[in-house]
Amino acid sequence: MEKSRIEWIDLVRAIAILTVLYCHSVDGIYIILSDATTYFTLGSRIFQFISLFIGRMGVPFFLMITGYLLLDREYDDEKVRRFWNKNCKALIIVTLLWAAIYAVFIYAVAGGSDEVNMMEAGNLLFSHMWYMPMIIGMYLSLPFVSNAIKNFSKETIFQATVIFTLLAFCVPFISLLCDMNGIGGVTIQYCLGFSGGIYGVYIILGYLVKKGMFKDVSSMILMAITLVSWAICVIFQYYAFTISYDFFLWYEFPFILTGSFAFFELISRKKSVRFYSGVKVLSKYSFAVFLIHNLFRIPLLIFVVLLPFTQPVNALILWVVLTIVSYVAAIIIYRIPRFGRFMLYMK
Repeated sequence: MEKSRIEWIDLVRAIAILTVLYCHSVDGIYIILSDATTYFTLGSRIFQFISLFIGRMGVPFFLMITGYLLLDREYDDEKVRRFWNKNCKALIIVTLLWAAIYAVFIYAVAGGSDEVNMMEAGNLLFSHMWYMPMIIGMYLSLPFVSNAIKNFSKETIFQATVIFTLLAFCVPFISLLCDMNGIGGVTIQYCLGFSGGIYGVYIILGYLVKKGMFKDVSSMILMAITLVSWAICVIFQYYAFTISYDFFLWYEFPFILTGSFAFFELISRKKSVRFYSGVKVLSKYSFAVFLIHNLFRIPLLIFVVLLPFTQPVNALILWVVLTIVSYVAAIIIYRIPRFGRFMLYMK
């Protein structure tokens, strides 16, 4: 019997993997041909900036889902060992397995093309693997965090989260603004201890959504926060570009936090999901697709970059094809007896 599923969680998970694939497709077009960056038009650059915000929604969604589903549980010694055995041991093995596969693959495929910058190809191929040790570390800590927060009200947890957010997101942002405007060396020393840093904040926010901490915030306000966050991210990237400042939009940027959180809370209010049968398939294979999709990104890039279209069009083409191929491959691998599920870390 299939475990009961939460429709809106499946929707968020489906959106998360599609945005990750979208971001990696755009990155592929804009990064892999390093020498072409000077020829990008302003419109093409704006498309890139918009796409980066969309793409950066994926990881926060995955982390907030983790907090929503796993923090509100009871853990004792036996349950902790069972949780680690179920979620950590296999994930560590799978991470090492796929790291080895990618290391071999980069030389077998990308190395055969004169069109591809090998250093950038390697960076792109392993660009998603940083997530694996991060989530393993989070899983190791989750039982302790879960038991600890049960002793406090959601209001107290929210207050602590605000303080951690100010330290993890706002303080670096202030330093960034100073550096962009020629005021160097503005740093504030702080330590977040065992909090999990920026990724821990996303997980705690997922937990607070489950506890109904933000239920009184209107949907209109949440949508406004999402749109304003999107606009600020795009404008900020454009400003950095105009002053030739090397800025990389990442998950510690405060408006990635506000935009992804507001949208997550907004989706959590959906009572039902249209076309749920399709959404459920996208959700079911989401982590499997995350693991394997870069196997196809480099080979597809070799052909897509040669298409006679603009960079935005090529990026969209790559995204659609990469999504289809990755899901088909995941479904095929999943059906390999006694091996497919383990290789793709599917329960």
